[in-house]
Amino acid sequence: MQRSLKWFASATTLAMLFVLIGGALVTKTGSGMGCGRSWPLCHGQFIPSQITPELVIELSHRLVSGLAGIMVLVLSVWTWRAIGHIRETKFLAIVSFVFLVLQGLIGAAAVVWGQSDFVLALHFGISLISFAAVFLLTLLIFEIDKKFDAESLVLDRKMKFHIYGVITYSYIVVYTGALVRHMQASLACPSWPICAKARIMPVQLHEWVQMGHRLAAALIIVWISVATIQAVKYYKQQRVVYWGWIISLILVLLQMITGALIVLTQLNLYIALAHAFFISCLFGVLSYLMMLALRSNHHQQQVKETNEPTKSVPSILLK
Repeated sequence: MQRSLKWFASATTLAMLFVLIGGALVTKTGSGMGCGRSWPLCHGQFIPSQITPELVIELSHRLVSGLAGIMVLVLSVWTWRAIGHIRETKFLAIVSFVFLVLQGLIGAAAVVWGQSDFVLALHFGISLISFAAVFLLTLLIFEIDKKFDAESLVLDRKMKFHIYGVITYSYIVVYTGALVRHMQASLACPSWPICAKARIMPVQLHEWVQMGHRLAAALIIVWISVATIQAVKYYKQQRVVYWGWIISLILVLLQMITGALIVLTQLNLYIALAHAFFISCLFGVLSYLMMLALRSNHHQQQVKETNEPTKSVPSILLK
């Protein structure tokens, strides 16, 4: 049973990644209206009479999202029954399914009634929360084997600040990136890292949106770098935190590189999809670090209430 659950959870996580990448593909190719103002059917038909590339992309995304929704529902019920005794399980099970349904409703509303770019930009972020919840459920399942040291972590205040702050700020970065896509502002600034060779500052709305996203992305790179340095210096013995930040730094650098290449290659589709893939993976890793930080808080509170001695930690972590 446990092995089957692991396989299914891994498959569901992969399916959610396809949902995220598929949504980015729909936006990048302008296929959002590939099925017209009809949902869930295409042009009001079960089998569309006129097949276009945009229709295929949009319909495929709907089918993948529908299949992922069924898988997430099954995973939520399965994990609730199998590992419901683990503190985070029930909350993540609810969040994973509710947010997936919510993103589907926003997508449907956009097709039927239309939405502003600022509202549509929320679509990717909501899907990202559902993906992160599924990803965390999968990690909880694999933690049953006790191959991680996630149960006995002790984090200092500075590290907790980095974890909570970076994941919150990363969501802002995700939103600005989605806004760039939906406003079709990806090439508003044809140079990189400055807006244009002749001038540094943007002068119109699309340029401000593009440069705002670049600035937000630059700040998160700096922040993750600082947190990674702290993890490397003080958390070598706590592998999950140590490697979590190193992987986060690698992913955010890959995100920066693909973001620059999107501009330099004039919107190469594969690079754009890789850009969405890296931010999805980064948010998943940061979500796991946040769960560990919350778990550490709970563990320390239990120790305080029972007057048990805390785990020996380096003195630098207690400052």
